[in-house]
Amino acid sequence: MTRTVETEIVIVGSGTAGATLAKELSAAGKKVALLEKGKREIRLGRMRDGLRFYEKHTFLKSKEGTILYGTSMVGGTSVVASGNALRCQQKELADLGIDLEKDFLEAEQELKAAPLPDKCISQGVIKLLQSARSLGLEPKRVPKFIDPNKCKVCGYCVLGCRYNAKWSAVNYVDRALKNGALLMTGTRAVKVLTANGRANGVEAVDSKGPLKILADIVILSAGGIHTPIILQRSGVDKAGKKMFCDPFITTYGISRDTNQTKGINAPMYIIKPGRFIAFPFIDPPVQFTLYNGWKPLLGQFPRMKALGMMVKIADEPIGKVNANGSIEKPITSKDKDKFKEGNKIVKELLIKAGANPKSVSTIRPIRGPHPGGTAAIGEVVNKNLETEIKNLFVCDNSVFPSAPGLPPILTIIALSKWLSKRLIANQRTI
Repeated sequence: MTRTVETEIVIVGSGTAGATLAKELSAAGKKVALLEKGKREIRLGRMRDGLRFYEKHTFLKSKEGTILYGTSMVGGTSVVASGNALRCQQKELADLGIDLEKDFLEAEQELKAAPLPDKCISQGVIKLLQSARSLGLEPKRVPKFIDPNKCKVCGYCVLGCRYNAKWSAVNYVDRALKNGALLMTGTRAVKVLTANGRANGVEAVDSKGPLKILADIVILSAGGIHTPIILQRSGVDKAGKKMFCDPFITTYGISRDTNQTKGINAPMYIIKPGRFIAFPFIDPPVQFTLYNGWKPLLGQFPRMKALGMMVKIADEPIGKVNANGSIEKPITSKDKDKFKEGNKIVKELLIKAGANPKSVSTIRPIRGPHPGGTAAIGEVVNKNLETEIKNLFVCDNSVFPSAPGLPPILTIIALSKWLSKRLIANQRTI
C-alpha cells in the first residue's frame, strides 16, 4: 500500500542546494519536506567512513573511465568538499538575468569565508606558495569556510570533518529542522508526479515501501547526475543530454625535506581564466595508493615525502546521463590541451619547490568532482529555473550554463537563496 505525505514544497536532495532552499523556505513559514536517499553520517574523517557514503566507493565511472564523485548522505558532497568559497558563474548567470551579487554577499557572510592562517597550512604548501611567487605565477589565497580555531590540520577534508571545523550543508539542514521542516532520510525519489501539466508531488521509495509526497511545488536538487535521471523518468526528455564535470588530474613529486600531508588541501590557487586552475592537493592514504597505482612502489614513493598539485579545467559539456543511470563523459582534445598547459606549469612549480625532477609524475585516472550542466538554463529550465512542467524547479549545478572549472558550492548557495526569495515572494512565471 502506498503511503501519502502532504506538504507545500518538496525538495529532492539535502546537499548544498536542497539544504539552502529548505532553510530559507522554512524560515519564511513554508511547509517543507526534504528528501534524502542517504542517511545522516555521524562518523567522518577516515577512509573507511568515506567508503560508506561515496557513491560506488569513489569509483563511480563513465563508460570512458572518468571517475565522477558523488555522495549519498545528508549534506551531500558539501560534507567532503575542501571548504573552498570561490565565486563562479556570476557573469554567466547575470547574462541570463540572474543577478546574484546580494546573495553572494549574504552567503559569504554566513559561511564566514576567509583565507586560512599559516598555522593551517603545511610546510610543503608554504614552499609551493613561495615558489609560485618566485616564478611570477601570482598565487592567491583561497577563502575557506573552515574555522581555523577548530581545525586540527589533519588534511582529510575530503573524508568529512570529524572536528566540526568545516561548514557543510548539514548546518543548513539542522536550521531547517528547527524551522519545522521534515527530513526524510533513506527516501529515494523515483519520479515527479504531475496533473494537467503541473507538478503536484514526488513518487518515492523508502524502507517501508512506496510513498507519495504531495506538494504544490517540487524542486529537484539531487545533483548533476541524479537530477537529470529523475527528470527523464518524469517526462523531461531534454535532461541529461549534456554534461560537464570540472575534471582534474594530480601531479606528484618527491621532496627530501618537506611534505604537505599535515595541512589543509587547496589553501591557495593559481589560475589562468578559461584554461585551468591549480591547487596544492594530496590524496588521503588509501586513495593515494589506489588511484595512483603505486602500491608496489610505495617504498620508493612514500606519501609522507610527496608534494602534489591538482590541475582542474572547465571542460566541454560533451557528456550524457541516461535514465538507466549509465554515464558518458569523454575528455576531448580541447580538454586535453588545457590539461597539458596547466600540467607544464605545475611540474615546473613542483621542481622549484624541491621535488626531485625524476620523480615528478602525473597520475591517472581523470576525476570529475562537479558533474553538472545536465539541466542547463535555456535548454531544460527557463531563467526562473522552472522546467516545461509547471511548478517543477531545478536548483543545483545541473542548471549551470557552462562548466565553471571552479568549486561551485558558494554559487549554488547564492543561486538557492535567489530562487528561495522568488518563491517566497511568489514572483514565479507560471
